[in-house]
Amino acid sequence: MSFTLYMDKLILLSFDVEEFDVPEEYGQTLSDSVKFKVSSEGLENVLELLDRLKIKATFFVTANFAIHHPSTMLEIARNHEIASHGFYHSSFCVEDLARSKQALEEITHQEVVGFRMARLQPVSDREIQQAGYQYNSSMNPTYLPGRYNNLSKPRIPYHSDRLLNIPVSVTPLIRFPLFWLSFKNLPLPLYKLASRITLYWDAYINLYFHPWEFTNIRGYQLPGYIKKRSGKEMLDRLENYLIWIRSFGTFVTFSEFHSSLDPSNLFKML
Repeated sequence: MSFTLYMDKLILLSFDVEEFDVPEEYGQTLSDSVKFKVSSEGLENVLELLDRLKIKATFFVTANFAIHHPSTMLEIARNHEIASHGFYHSSFCVEDLARSKQALEEITHQEVVGFRMARLQPVSDREIQQAGYQYNSSMNPTYLPGRYNNLSKPRIPYHSDRLLNIPVSVTPLIRFPLFWLSFKNLPLPLYKLASRITLYWDAYINLYFHPWEFTNIRGYQLPGYIKKRSGKEMLDRLENYLIWIRSFGTFVTFSEFHSSLDPSNLFKML
């Protein structure tokens, strides 16, 4: 059973803009200046690519990063959507939902309507809605050992009261994840095939990356499957993929996707 609401297939491309704190999960402590520097360098590369290809995306940004890079946030807001990725990437309290939204809106002078939790950890839909958000994209409906098991969760968008949940895309039936690690480690033709099947089946695809993937991170204390294809190699790979997939659909921001959905047309499909 496919999920089809549109005349055209929709491509939701997003980037989680955060402090580069991944090495700290593996025992390497980094200064704040290094965390910001790595993410900023990758973000610059991503923005140049999107501008050259004339593709719009949604950037889920931590308030901490935005406060330290206000001019970059204004640059992004001119052509893309900015949504919340919490206040800090390595810590969270419920109050951060409203605090991060307010901080981002003050910096960008635009309404922030979307949220994604750091590391796709669970967070209350009720709390997200009460903080003023209209959509949440914090769930990967698959099984990732050591992280989460969401195999029982809906695979496609669904409403929780007035909050639209937009899960990260997985393939139909077997729920193979199409997130950044798959893109980085799979042979590109295989990833394209999985994307094509998912886009055809669901009429949309929800993909996410991190700017720090698009700068050189080989010198950091990270597993090989995270360091693989970083920097220019990863950037070239993304360019190849974006040029390929745009022949099958239209790039839209998450807020545009949210606005296009009528709750009465949504299925809750496992």
